[in-house]
Amino acid sequence: MENTKKTYYPLENVLIKHFTEHAVEWEQSDPPEVTSQRKGAMDYFKEKGFPNLKMEKWRGTDLDAVYQEELTVFDEETPFDKKVDEIFECEVHGFHTRMISVLNGSFYSKEEAKLTVSPNGVIIGSLARAQKEYPEIFEKYYGKLPNHIEDGFKAINTAMARDGAFVYIPDGVELSGDTLQLIDILNKPNLAVNTRNLIVLGKNAKLSFLHCDDSVNHHAGLINTVSEIYLGENAELELYKLQNINDETALVNQVFIDQAANSHVKISMLTLNGGLIRNEVSDALNGEGASCDIRGLYLVDKEQHIDNHVSVLHNAPHCDSNQLFKGVLDNKATGVFNGFTYVKKDAQQTNAFQRNSNILLSDDARIDAMPHLEIYADDVKCGHGASVGQLDEEALFYLMQRGIPFADARMLLMYAFADDILKEVSIDALRITIEDMVKRRLRGELSICDRCVLHCSNPEQPIIFDIDLSKI
Repeated sequence: MENTKKTYYPLENVLIKHFTEHAVEWEQSDPPEVTSQRKGAMDYFKEKGFPNLKMEKWRGTDLDAVYQEELTVFDEETPFDKKVDEIFECEVHGFHTRMISVLNGSFYSKEEAKLTVSPNGVIIGSLARAQKEYPEIFEKYYGKLPNHIEDGFKAINTAMARDGAFVYIPDGVELSGDTLQLIDILNKPNLAVNTRNLIVLGKNAKLSFLHCDDSVNHHAGLINTVSEIYLGENAELELYKLQNINDETALVNQVFIDQAANSHVKISMLTLNGGLIRNEVSDALNGEGASCDIRGLYLVDKEQHIDNHVSVLHNAPHCDSNQLFKGVLDNKATGVFNGFTYVKKDAQQTNAFQRNSNILLSDDARIDAMPHLEIYADDVKCGHGASVGQLDEEALFYLMQRGIPFADARMLLMYAFADDILKEVSIDALRITIEDMVKRRLRGELSICDRCVLHCSNPEQPIIFDIDLSKI
């Protein structure tokens, strides 16, 4: 008889073993629905395992080397004997945030994990704590968006995530003042981390949210994050995603968004460093008049790999969407852009556009660009496109003729190429800092360090261009 027993990768064995050892313990503290979700997701993971190159959505991203790692599942509540600001520091000149930090997949300390409840009803803090203290909100939204049947990363996150950020903005409330900033940091070697975030905006609520992924060492690791985001009618969300992790850590970042009528989402994703990064954004425009603007910039070199997978689902009429992703790839860097726009039969008066543009600086750099439209309505305006090329030789010659050295001219053109993404950052202090980070990255000066990526900007010594970029 043929042996059909599945052979698991080393990392799959570690994760399954950890779940088996802790399932009963978790069941005692989880509500029945979460327990059911965990068991169903783990059953799927045992059967299917991690995604592979044979799957359509993963054919451009090979994680086999990650699956072969025997990583450790971090499972300690308060293992840190240092103050958080001794491990992490974030300073941006003129930019103030309300910061919460998740270190190695769990909240840094018991004190920080407490939920903060403002007089206007805003709740911010630990997802695990929210599960216990606000079960009516948690149970209404948690686990409703991602379908763990889609792939093994969603499944293992559903099965094993124990904590993350919880943000609740009630109807009619705008989180004024500081931007809310979530820091996900790894500072321990060889960890596999599953983190879950839940963000809920009520009717007419507003939130500006900055999410940073960082690492402070050069050890192998895996960060698997799932974020569920709900927007009520007329709600507005600005989401900034900054990624600066080491070349040894793999990051799988999955964001699922549900938009009600007339809500608006604006997303800016900036990838500066990371050996292997997969960003997946799935935005469902479920209410009439909803809109989204999703933009991304990725700067990769060496043998780094970036995979941006964006899906926008037009499920209601009179909705607008825009996707614009730009990349600069050097050396042997590789990338994937997979943009998908779906327009339902009844989603008339839809406006949907997507564009992916790339510059390859070497013969060995490669990008797979796959924009895709699937339209079932007839009264729509939709378009998509992709381009892959090199720097404009005539523009380089033009700049050099005016006394600008080759290296500086090259960087100026790359920066001008990136400006469509950078100029959409509406927070002035943050935009100035990000612009400076991009300039440094294009010069090869910026890499991970022992601080947040935002600390790499020195307002006293900014990089200055002695030319009007608008003329390029």
